Amino acid sequence: MDAVKRQAIVDTAAHLFMHHGYAATSIEQVAAEAGVSKVTIYNHFGEKRALFAAAVECECEKMRGHFSLESMPAGTIRERLTAIGEAIFAFLFRPEMIQFERRIAAETEHEPAIGVAFLDAGPRRMKNGFAAYLQHAAAAGDLMIGDAELAAEQFVSLCKGMGDLERRFGGEVTQDERMRRIAGAVDVFLAAYGVPDEPVPHR
Repeated sequence: MDAVKRQAIVDTAAHLFMHHGYAATSIEQVAAEAGVSKVTIYNHFGEKRALFAAAVECECEKMRGHFSLESMPAGTIRERLTAIGEAIFAFLFRPEMIQFERRIAAETEHEPAIGVAFLDAGPRRMKNGFAAYLQHAAAAGDLMIGDAELAAEQFVSLCKGMGDLERRFGGEVTQDERMRRIAGAVDVFLAAYGVPDEPVPHR
């Protein structure tokens, strides 16, 4: 299948899964909206769950792009980590992402494999991408990290803070609160993993 047609299928599936959930999205619906036959989708993805995984990976690829060396903004390690923290917040607080996570969580109660597919295609791949970036930063002498995967988890958790619960349950997070959390996360992360010369700004 040519790349354009495949991308059209994945984009359509991602939109439908995001807005309607896994159970309520059918292969027939994806095929109709993507302008392809149902047989074409089955031939190239095999089953609905594989199409779901491809759709989730497509969405999360937008986030993983922030961890690539080519797209990383120039500046100090503090500035780069701040930019990553802001990207994490922006991605997770997208209304469609919040809705999608709620739907997947509900459907996982009835079919646990859906939750595993989501974790494998999305969050775990994103963590691996961020961990690879942290390893590169450590190799360059910007950080001192032994376990990059653990450090990646810690940074994301620090950035989200209570904001993760607030976004799931309809709470409002102001821009000032978001930036305060990110700045604090970077401070704590660099206190644990930064090189001795990294200054901590007075706040």
